[in-house]
Amino acid sequence: MIVHVTAAALASENKSLAHPASVDSLPTSANQEDHVSMATFAARRLRPMLANSAHIVAIELLAAAQGIEFLRPLASAPALEAVLRLVRSVSPAMMSDRSLARDMEAMHHLVAAGDIGHATERQIPELQALRLA
Repeated sequence: MIVHVTAAALASENKSLAHPASVDSLPTSANQEDHVSMATFAARRLRPMLANSAHIVAIELLAAAQGIEFLRPLASAPALEAVLRLVRSVSPAMMSDRSLARDMEAMHHLVAAGDIGHATERQIPELQALRLA
């Protein structure tokens, strides 16, 4: 599967899920209540949107990591190198064609668990300070 097609499909699904719930308000109680909050419906859509977004970030990280590999022996910033090490702990550099399904799932887990953010924070003290504030 072409990973960027997966990312585009997930982004498109998020656009559909982001449809404003307020436009679906219906009158109830014999038209005595002309507005019914759709907050619960809107909130329930947030979980799949977050999961889709984590998948998209995971795919983007895989692509960025591979791009960095093409520029070796050059090195990036320490924070990015820390993230790259984490990416490479679950997804080796792609030196020949292979399925990326397992890599995408492993990266999704790292993103959803917050491991990518923590790896960056350890390298950038200002981000640690923001988290503690």
